[in-house]
Amino acid sequence: MLVLGIDPGIAATGFGLVEEGNREHGLLDYGCIVTDKSQSTEERLQELYHEMVHLIKKSEPDCVSIEKLFFAKNTRTAMLVSQARGVVILAAAEAGIKIAEYTPLEVKMSLTGYGRADKRQIQEMVKILLRLKEIPKPDDAADALAIAICHLNSYKIKSLV
Repeated sequence: MLVLGIDPGIAATGFGLVEEGNREHGLLDYGCIVTDKSQSTEERLQELYHEMVHLIKKSEPDCVSIEKLFFAKNTRTAMLVSQARGVVILAAAEAGIKIAEYTPLEVKMSLTGYGRADKRQIQEMVKILLRLKEIPKPDDAADALAIAICHLNSYKIKSLV
């Protein structure tokens, strides 16, 4: 199974492409889609959409795994993230790709077994699980890889039941 993990954002949307192996997960690609802050919100969302369509066509994932929105202190930021999520979900849905959503708590539990793990602990587990020499950068990409790994772990558990 090939999973495209997404950490949505208007300024930067992290992505991570992870493949399920027999015993281990394999890293295929990761990075960020960055939009120009001098552009309008509409232009940024349009750019994100086009980049997501291109990424989905290029990688042909079996599933897009995306972080669910959690309530943030900054309402403006939460609104922009929710708009970016919508664009990502639309791109995946139009491509006929299955969409899986996970809360930050579910991602933390899946990778570390501890729901209050901090960002550094999650990043360290991504590095270990994908057998990397260093933590992937930027943080948005590392978060996207964590979301993809969470889906693979969840999928394995569901297939055992």
